[in-house]
Amino acid sequence: MSQREPRSRERIIIGAADLIRRRGLAGSTVRDLAAHSGAPLGSTYHYFPRGKQQLAAEAVRFAGDLATRVLERELEAGPVAGLRAFLALWRQTVIDSDFTAGCPVLAVAVEEPPDDADPEAIKAAAEVFTAWEGLLSASLRDRGAAPEEAARLATLVVAAVEGSVAMCRAKRDIRPLDDIAAQLETLIDAAVTT
Repeated sequence: MSQREPRSRERIIIGAADLIRRRGLAGSTVRDLAAHSGAPLGSTYHYFPRGKQQLAAEAVRFAGDLATRVLERELEAGPVAGLRAFLALWRQTVIDSDFTAGCPVLAVAVEEPPDDADPEAIKAAAEVFTAWEGLLSASLRDRGAAPEEAARLATLVVAAVEGSVAMCRAKRDIRPLDDIAAQLETLIDAAVTT
């Protein structure tokens, strides 16, 4: 395999993640995803022979891995530090895009799955959400939260952050994301100090 192949494939994935976070999966054809990444359509089908669902699943995993790495690094300092980093990541995404981009994982997760195909991209979104919840839950448990409470709180954090990102985009205002920050920190502090 030449050095160019991984870069071309990765460029297509990065471009797909960006377009999906802006337009959603239903609003993007394979041709759109290829064009957005600057790749020829033929190359896109070469790397992703199963088509749009395969490319979207890889784009979701790519975006999920970026956020996962941020969480893993920051959670070493505790769940509040992880929360702050997670919030900062999405805050930057929304602001830097002038409220035109959100989370590609959420964008794929809320779309109606295709009738005639395996919803590979939706499965990838579920895997990413589960990974984020698992990291947060483990950090909460490590700091003394009861296992059941840690799992519920981790789900709440992911759902609140993802939902507030969507609200920020709709309102063209960062306030929803800022509003949940203090509330989630309070809940985390209560869970780890009990």
